[in-house]
Amino acid sequence: MSLSRQSSRQTASTVAVSSVALWLLFLIGSMAAEYSVQQLPSPLSHLGEGPVWDVDSQSLYYVDINGAAILRYDYAENKTYSAKIDGVDPISPIILVQGKPGQYVLGTGNKIVLVSWDGRSDKGTLVKTLYDLGESEKHVRFNDGKVDPQGRLYAGTMQLESLGDIMQQKEGKLYRFDGKAGGEFHLLKSGISISNGLTWPENTNKFYYIDSVALDIKEFDVLENGDLQNETVLYDLRVDGKNPGYVADGMTHDNDGNLYVATWGGSKLLKINPKSKKIEQEIAIPAKQVTSASFGGPQMDELFVTTAHTGNQDAPAGALFKVTGLGARGKPMDKMILKD
Repeated sequence: MSLSRQSSRQTASTVAVSSVALWLLFLIGSMAAEYSVQQLPSPLSHLGEGPVWDVDSQSLYYVDINGAAILRYDYAENKTYSAKIDGVDPISPIILVQGKPGQYVLGTGNKIVLVSWDGRSDKGTLVKTLYDLGESEKHVRFNDGKVDPQGRLYAGTMQLESLGDIMQQKEGKLYRFDGKAGGEFHLLKSGISISNGLTWPENTNKFYYIDSVALDIKEFDVLENGDLQNETVLYDLRVDGKNPGYVADGMTHDNDGNLYVATWGGSKLLKINPKSKKIEQEIAIPAKQVTSASFGGPQMDELFVTTAHTGNQDAPAGALFKVTGLGARGKPMDKMILKD
């Protein structure tokens, strides 16, 4: 997500007070909980997003959208590597490719491209453009995206921040891509403000989706061909009909089907049970802009969390975090089946 250019400049004293208050709230919340939150060694991202765990390399991949970087946190080394790619700016999402280690599908502007990276050097290489939305969509960029259990890429767009208030526009769309270079892309939904979190819990035909400005989490039925139908509101974030002071951003799920929703401006993740349609847990994170999450680790029981920093926010805003002790497990995110 990207709301940083909508934020007003704060004074240094205000930032200092806010940072102290945020840490106090985090400490109080974590002391009362069974989980623990650890800041991992990583660059402070302008807009960290799109975490995806790779079982083969035991690494977490993610992006810094506005920093135009792809990053890899190596679990064994406890170290994060970062790379840029000439001509690829901004970047979101990053997608792993089935059977092609070292190759990644990225969103950049209104295009989907294939790049190569060794996971260690500070430079990646643009291989080719896979999809181009064309001149009619030059005013948007890709934001969040993931792969469904059938290996198809779903990715959504939002208006470019440079063109005005992104909270007031509905220029975004949600697409499905068939995995063939230069092949078809299918429009699934339009009239979107900021296309964000998406996930498919196992053993259901359900798809959960976030348009941040809508202040809710949507539920869809998924047809065999990947199309969506029967849109309903699973959970409304409003409190007594009012804005809660944050918006939903990225999202993942655990093996029990519970959703973990990042909150931009909320300093927390919300664990939502789709069956009861209730919040079961709030997971405090010591950064105001919490952007997304992904389960990972050797046992798939650690939740990795990306964040952003805006304005004059102090560290650890923009850091990568790891949450343990949640008593939940996830599965590795699906890789895209990319046809030659």
